[in-house]
Amino acid sequence: METRFDLVRLADPHIKEAERILKNCVHCGFCLATCPTYLLLGDERDSPRGRIYMIKDMLEQDRPADETTARHVDRCLSCLSCMTTCPSGVTYMHLIDHARAHIQETRRRPAMEAFVRRVIARTVPRPGLFRLSLIGAMLSKPFAGLLPRTIRRLVSMAPRRLPTPSWADRATVHPAQGERRKRIILMNGCAQQVLTPQVNEATVRLLTRLGCEVVVPKGGGCCGSLVLHMGDHAAALAATRANLAAWRVVGDVDAIVANASGCGTQLKEYGYLLKDDPAWAQAAAAASSKARDVSEIVDSLLEPGRAPEDAPLVAYHAACSLQHGQRIVAEPAEQLRRAGFSVADVPEGHICCGSAGTYNMLQPDLADRLLERKCGHLASTGADVVAAGNVGCMVQIASGLDKPVVHPVELLDWATGGPRPEALANNDSQP
Repeated sequence: METRFDLVRLADPHIKEAERILKNCVHCGFCLATCPTYLLLGDERDSPRGRIYMIKDMLEQDRPADETTARHVDRCLSCLSCMTTCPSGVTYMHLIDHARAHIQETRRRPAMEAFVRRVIARTVPRPGLFRLSLIGAMLSKPFAGLLPRTIRRLVSMAPRRLPTPSWADRATVHPAQGERRKRIILMNGCAQQVLTPQVNEATVRLLTRLGCEVVVPKGGGCCGSLVLHMGDHAAALAATRANLAAWRVVGDVDAIVANASGCGTQLKEYGYLLKDDPAWAQAAAAASSKARDVSEIVDSLLEPGRAPEDAPLVAYHAACSLQHGQRIVAEPAEQLRRAGFSVADVPEGHICCGSAGTYNMLQPDLADRLLERKCGHLASTGADVVAAGNVGCMVQIASGLDKPVVHPVELLDWATGGPRPEALANNDSQP
């Protein structure tokens, strides 16, 4: 793609990087076939190629984002399916994040929209505050009809019940069972601590059983992806530095493990995010080099086994951040089969479920359409349970499908001697 940035603009390293990405795009349109919003809307502006043209125009002219550009950029899920499809290696993820930062800096959003975005950005990354906000939403449900539509949507998403805080999220060291084979840091997430703490519990049990010493460091927190994808680059970098500082105290480890694939994708980008920060660049690059999804650790340690006699048929949902962001596609399903589970193939598995971080809160109509499409494909498999490697996908799918939804580590923990997953024991599809 031809660009026309002047030399003054190119002195900005972010603009120079954006120009490099833009030049790689050859307008081929392969991305249109796998873009969920283009699939739903059929509008070129709601495709990666269309957004790239609008972003190019906005950045070249160094103009504030107009309503049209903001609307179509906001509709992007950041599912990164386009990057899997792209034959030219366009790193769309970095370009769209830069565009979102520009929109955040230059556009005054409508008051209610701006308020909702601030509430989400300030509560979800902080487990204590997020828990309080969900309790407030649960108490508000009887009065939801009196609330503005946008707030009513957030209240309706509150779960029926909240799990109590988990032992797995306290800063401590969990020793390996038997001979120590690896020493790892567990990134225990933010929303996951509140919504699905059983995933961290199953992860600790499984990894220690497989010979890992699991360190949950003091001072670790949100990975920064939520605020980054909302355009707050400074807050994302602050979260990144806070995690790096917490991990530095732990000392040498074999891996930094995320069991929420959205967090894992962000973690693998730490080196890129801080490459121009001389104080943190080396530590960030080292952290990214050791970043692993939990499935990558399990893959080298899990022995073939036999699933429990009453094991259900599993439909594996491949989270976008795992299959497109980290290019981990087949391994989690293969591990379930190795442990003895039967795993059904899911049609159209490359298309997003509509969760996408904050997307189902900020773009509810499109998210609901994607959820309905995804749940139809999952139901068509005839599976008894859905396994998904990302907390957002778990909550989203559970809201639209009358089947239990679990994380793969919960099933692997069960198959290797742990308890039956709570969602199966209660036959409760709401995490």
